[in-house]
Amino acid sequence: MPDHSPTAYDVTLCVENLRAALALHGITLPSLRVDLASLAGIYTPPAGLVALGNCNTATAQALATALRGTAAER
Repeated sequence: MPDHSPTAYDVTLCVENLRAALALHGITLPSLRVDLASLAGIYTPPAGLVALGNCNTATAQALATALRGTAAER
């Protein structure tokens, strides 16, 4: 069975894509990063998680608004 687990490159690209998409809405998540422990851990396959981090309530509200707007377009 082929291994479809994300590589470090895949997760890094995902983080950069998310950062760019958020920037289109004027949103910055300062702690947005690759969770390195999820790649280096003993998980099989590696989890390859994205750490969204913490943000203030204004940023969280902006994110919720952007997501609602995108959902309404569908």
